[in-house]
Amino acid sequence: MRQPRALVIGAGVGGLTAAAALHRRGWSVTVLERAARLEPVGAGISLAPNSQRALDAIDLGDDVRALAAWQGGGALRTPRGRRLSRMDSAAMAERFGGPLVLLHRATLVDLLVSRLPGGAVRTGTAAALADPGDAGRPARVTTEDGGYEADLVIGADGIDSAVRRGLFPDHPGPRYAGFTTWRLVIPDPGRPFEPHETWGRGRIWGTQPLKDGRVYAYAAAVAEPGGHAPDDERSELLRLYGDWHRPVPDVLAAAAPPDVLRHDIRYLAEPLPAYHRGRVALVGDAAHAMAPTLGQGGNQAIEDAVVLAHHLAPGTGDPSAALAAYTRDRLPRTTDVVRRSARAARAITLTSAPATALRDAAIAVAGRLVPGLALRSFDGIADWHPPTRTYPSGAQRKA
Repeated sequence: MRQPRALVIGAGVGGLTAAAALHRRGWSVTVLERAARLEPVGAGISLAPNSQRALDAIDLGDDVRALAAWQGGGALRTPRGRRLSRMDSAAMAERFGGPLVLLHRATLVDLLVSRLPGGAVRTGTAAALADPGDAGRPARVTTEDGGYEADLVIGADGIDSAVRRGLFPDHPGPRYAGFTTWRLVIPDPGRPFEPHETWGRGRIWGTQPLKDGRVYAYAAAVAEPGGHAPDDERSELLRLYGDWHRPVPDVLAAAAPPDVLRHDIRYLAEPLPAYHRGRVALVGDAAHAMAPTLGQGGNQAIEDAVVLAHHLAPGTGDPSAALAAYTRDRLPRTTDVVRRSARAARAITLTSAPATALRDAAIAVAGRLVPGLALRSFDGIADWHPPTRTYPSGAQRKA
């Protein structure tokens, strides 16, 4: 039987997971990545129990769980340090069947690449979809080195996906969410801290530990799109957050300007009509870019990849039925997560003093009256299981 061939455009989390999952199912997979190399850029990524269970399908879930650094408590705070509500890692694990794991994105990329055969990832290779194909002909992709034909093409080329535009040229594309974000990873700042997220007026900050002793910090603020600091982004963070409670000043003191990444947040407010066309499927931000307020962007990309591979059994000739099943499985769920993330974004982007005070009071009262209420916002998200309950990396996880 001829081995089916898949081309993946983009070597991000979704593309690499899709490649690893298809390789595990017997496909010949090549990943085409525009960047010259897979450099350790980026910052932290949060993997919830839903994506960890998906990663079990490629024998990677336990490797990720072993990197969990958040143990014990945490808090949602005000800029002055007042605790609004408690967060508990054990309660998270008990409710959803696993820990919340924060790790460097480069660490996850390395783990995913380790599940691929040598030479499967071709860097420095910009690729374009030339023909999506159909039941009677293969899909075609072009690069500077020539063209390729494949039984399947996966568009994993991010929020500005050229593959998506080629499949759905009338779709309006991503919309600005109204705020920008900063991310940085620093060495241990030298003093203990409680993991936290802090909400101010139109601004948030989070500080979280990584397993290797480093610290991941992130910030968001209401801003006009396309903005940049007049000097450097670390100086901008000092202006915005320098007088917030510890450890925020300690983190900023330990950061250098090159450590700070800034990105405007955009999302696909209007869902696509489908996540496939012809022999092409979209995964991750190419299909359903979302605000990062629930930390689910990478998680949903991983889910996409594993569900897609689940439907594409070895020996698949015409993948039309499998891709239609993929869309049926993923479009309703990811549309819901996109909308829930957008609602959460509205709560953190309040800028008026009365609205912010009312929000904070409601959070504090709810936390006292209904302990664990914050965790319920992840019901229907973090408790997801992949299509099969047979996990190759160990015992069946908690349902």
